[in-house]
Amino acid sequence: MSSADVLHALAAGVNPPARDWRLWKTGIAAAALWAGVGGVTLAWPNVEVGFSSWGYTREFGAAALALALLLLLAAAPGAGQLRAVRALHRAGPWLAALAVAVGAWEIATAKLALLPSPFFAPPQSLIEVYVSDYKRLADSLANSLWLLANGFLLGAAAGFLTGVAIGWSRGLGYWVHPVLRFLGPVPSTALLPMAFFFFPSSWSAAVFLIALATWFPVTVLTWSGVAGVNRAYYDVARTMGANEWFLVLRVAIPAALPQVFVGLFMGLGASFSVLVAAEMMGVKSGLGWYLSWAQGWASYANMYGALIVMALVFSGLITLLFLGRDRLLAWQKGVVKW
Repeated sequence: MSSADVLHALAAGVNPPARDWRLWKTGIAAAALWAGVGGVTLAWPNVEVGFSSWGYTREFGAAALALALLLLLAAAPGAGQLRAVRALHRAGPWLAALAVAVGAWEIATAKLALLPSPFFAPPQSLIEVYVSDYKRLADSLANSLWLLANGFLLGAAAGFLTGVAIGWSRGLGYWVHPVLRFLGPVPSTALLPMAFFFFPSSWSAAVFLIALATWFPVTVLTWSGVAGVNRAYYDVARTMGANEWFLVLRVAIPAALPQVFVGLFMGLGASFSVLVAAEMMGVKSGLGWYLSWAQGWASYANMYGALIVMALVFSGLITLLFLGRDRLLAWQKGVVKW
């Protein structure tokens, strides 16, 4: 119920639904837990590592207290009318569980040093990574996204065209299908040494491997979608004077789009693995390279920071793919969940 609806209901002498005005108990519990995390961080001295203590401890404690205050405000009666607060309510149990996990992480690393340093760094070390090394991390992210875009788009286009061709033409299917069955299941990362030998640069070799990892699932699913189109659709289109191109472009491809998007989803997931592996092996910049660099210098906090960025970005890309799918295939929205 929106704010306008509530005002209209009050003006008419009708009480709004009680659920819009009830106290958010889970939010209060989460706020208490995050306040505990902030209090422990600020009041409990850190165990010194080497010759210095962990930096940004005060900032992390203040951020935990600020989050606790925000959750407390969101738990107030009537706050649930706001759309953003309702989304926060749905994440309530996770916010509480995250506070417990972060608090245990803080105690086990910064406060008691139960986990060996520098392999395990406390949460505030991530703040130091993002503040002090954001330029290198942002540059690595930009290079990874550019490499991924080139490889994924090339592989998706090639896979789509190949799948449509062999799904429509039995002659092409006869020649391409054995190659697909022979080369498709081979992991792209197994071809790293050959790719770096045959291609003029490590960047072009990485693009090829990402495209190859994307090509196989897109080809198979597109082929399956085109081959599985109901023949009655073609018969009806032919009786209305449709030619071969019309049957392919206006009948076969639209009917196969649900399968195509499943292939794109699988290809995007496979391309992430190949991207990181290729960057670790030979590409001079990217998130995979950043992970190798951080490990080489024993900067494990930087490595954890890069992993978090990687998880958020890759998850966001898959979410964007599903948003595009739901918009293009509105009649199938919600069939495949993410």
